[in-house]
Amino acid sequence: MITRFVLLLAGALALASCNPGDDPDESSKPSPSPILYEITDAEGEAQGWLFGTIHALPDGVEWRTPEIERVIDQAQLLVVEVGDLADTRSISSTFSVFATTPDQPDIRTRVRAEDRLYLDEMMTKGHFSSRDFGNIETWAAALMLAQVSSTGSPRNGVDKALLLEFPDHRVRELEGTLTQLRIFDDLAPQDQTDLLTGILAEYRSLGDNPERLRLAWLSGDEEGLITATQSGIMADPELYDALLAGRNRAWMNEIDRLLADGPNPLIAVGAAHLVGPDGLATLIGQRGYTLSRLQ
Repeated sequence: MITRFVLLLAGALALASCNPGDDPDESSKPSPSPILYEITDAEGEAQGWLFGTIHALPDGVEWRTPEIERVIDQAQLLVVEVGDLADTRSISSTFSVFATTPDQPDIRTRVRAEDRLYLDEMMTKGHFSSRDFGNIETWAAALMLAQVSSTGSPRNGVDKALLLEFPDHRVRELEGTLTQLRIFDDLAPQDQTDLLTGILAEYRSLGDNPERLRLAWLSGDEEGLITATQSGIMADPELYDALLAGRNRAWMNEIDRLLADGPNPLIAVGAAHLVGPDGLATLIGQRGYTLSRLQ
């Protein structure tokens, strides 16, 4: 589930625009209720909110609710993974710096023989050729190919919409583009290969319900999101720690400080970061705060 899963995971994956897919039939849409928690301290005083986002959506998906609008109005600070999502030129430039190393092996030799047909299909669908990956590291090739079967566009990302609601001086970022891309760039060669293989595996299995994970996010289906964080490519312990659990742990110092300082932040990060035993909801609770689900 990596293609759709990464849209719940990493803002830097919205690097290049991708074509929005068809929206599901109206009758299949759940009422919007993405996961939203209120965070209170030991005395029961409100300290902030935790909101699970998605970084790309098709046109016309309605995710705002009265509860979310109320929290946006009350929050004094917005906390996101990457604060400069509007600066696409800078993001693309940073991606190019990390992604490019001359004389990489032919992309077709970086996958198993049985996966080459699917790689060829994805490259054709994405208007890529093998030459396009001649200087592209494997992790970056995986992210580029992930866009091919995406059904959403970064221009509709929830993070981007929230950033429009807050002036720059009321925005804090937990990572930024540089740190986020460095996480991928630092993956061991085998883990980069596993990431690419995961992209191809999902493309191969796509078809039964390609909107499943997005609908789980929209409806606030916590169990569905937990399953996504523990299966497929995320069953690989190294990738799980690098892309999810380790990042959550790294964020907690800043989140602790912001909650203690009392600016009543709205912490809005990819929904995959909220759930499960290594999720932010659990880690914040371990710091002595109480999280009450608002929707």
